[in-house]
Amino acid sequence: MFKRIILLVILLTPVVVWSAYKPVRVIIPSWNGVSCVTDEICVELPEKVMEAKTLYDSSMGFVSETVGEIKDNPRVTFCSSTACFGKFGFSVPAKAKTVGLSGIVVGPSGWEPIILRHEMIHHLQAEHLGVIGQWRSPPWFKEGMAYYLSNDYRHLTEPFKSYREQFRHWYSQFGKEQVWEAAKEL
Repeated sequence: MFKRIILLVILLTPVVVWSAYKPVRVIIPSWNGVSCVTDEICVELPEKVMEAKTLYDSSMGFVSETVGEIKDNPRVTFCSSTACFGKFGFSVPAKAKTVGLSGIVVGPSGWEPIILRHEMIHHLQAEHLGVIGQWRSPPWFKEGMAYYLSNDYRHLTEPFKSYREQFRHWYSQFGKEQVWEAAKEL
């Protein structure tokens, strides 16, 4: 009897996680009604493939040159509707979300270079610090880095404005070459 219960728990755990924690759906985006046209790019609307590819390529190039090389290119799912974005567990006003190293979901209002660069920087943080290390790093580092190094100069509300400024000050002491080693000490 005990073995059957254990087996049942093992078999049902993925189903429960898939149902209860929607961001895990980024692992297999096609199950949410999007088409993956490459290993890295999935789109809700096939007619927006070229726009998504251009945005992806330019953002990858920017982040690799400005912040650091991304080792494992992130899969990005480009949603054109709030319904699609919601299938992954996200809602407006968020423009995009990164789920560790599993992928990035861009919402309907997130199809902008600064938004995707911001999320790719979060992906790069997870590569360098590990998902847990990134999660445990100070908010001013996580968000400040993403806002500052993505060249996002929009007027931000607090606390994000202060995070960007605090990161800028911290970064001026280390620069691109030493940022990851210094970040591990935070």
